[in-house]
Amino acid sequence: MLSLLNHYLLRWSRLVIVLGTAATVASPAVLAETTLKVGDQQLQTRGILEASGQLKDVPYRIEWFNFPAAQPLGEALNAGAIDVGGLGDAPLIFAYAAGAKVRAVAATRSTPTDLAIIVPDSSPIKTAADLKGKRIATTRGSIGHYLVIATLERAGIKLTDVSLRFMQPADAKAALASGNVDAWSTWDPYVALGEQRDHDRAVANGVDLSSGLSFQAATQTSIKEKHAEIGDFLKRVAAGQRWALSHPDEVAAMQSKVTGLPPEVLKVVYQRAQLHPVAIDDHLIAEQQKTADLYHRADVIKTRLDVSQSFDRQFPLSAQ
Repeated sequence: MLSLLNHYLLRWSRLVIVLGTAATVASPAVLAETTLKVGDQQLQTRGILEASGQLKDVPYRIEWFNFPAAQPLGEALNAGAIDVGGLGDAPLIFAYAAGAKVRAVAATRSTPTDLAIIVPDSSPIKTAADLKGKRIATTRGSIGHYLVIATLERAGIKLTDVSLRFMQPADAKAALASGNVDAWSTWDPYVALGEQRDHDRAVANGVDLSSGLSFQAATQTSIKEKHAEIGDFLKRVAAGQRWALSHPDEVAAMQSKVTGLPPEVLKVVYQRAQLHPVAIDDHLIAEQQKTADLYHRADVIKTRLDVSQSFDRQFPLSAQ
């Protein structure tokens, strides 16, 4: 199973897909010459758009860059290598704290059960309290990193009472399988794949801890120079997400073709997440502030952030 997972991850990290279509809307000559560089994780956004038909008649080129986790996607945004990309609430905070000139331009919410700390089935760890003194793998700045901090805080365990091992998902999976770490804090599809194929089990999840928020974030330069393209792309993403809520089989089948992951695993991912678009409003920003404040309390981020400056409300949520 480990070699199979590594094969999947290798395919994800290397895959770059270019989609070009004929211009069919206003100003076709201008838009047809434009390329929107989009960052994706595990091809989840592209899979939804492909299955829902939202990639038909796009009046500009889309160049897809796939990443195994949010951290390298955020780095690509910060470097200006991509224009827009999807990442979770915690990675957006880390990118903003690092000075990245990016802004969240659209938001989605999912059920926090798609985020979990998993252990091998034979592990003596049964609850969050059992994590004290253990080695926990996660990806720095990820939603998995956030879950570890929040879970330990709720259990009354200090960060100094565990050993956090920061690594990318493929390495974390290998470390868990080999016994080099005791637990892995991660997200779907890694959680679903571990549960279904390796019989890993969750000892904690994001319920009552995570907001379930994720974002499409864009560079400030791209917001200015590719405003029309980003606005159109975000409308397609929102429409695709709404469609996917009632079509998990079709989305899973499409994404299975491009990732190689089993469709039954991907179906669990979509049914569990119930991912849907939400408006960027004051309440949502307040939730993001709570996440940032948790990092500050844990001394992971040294200076308290005002996250309101990391949002751009120029792209209102399209109508149902």
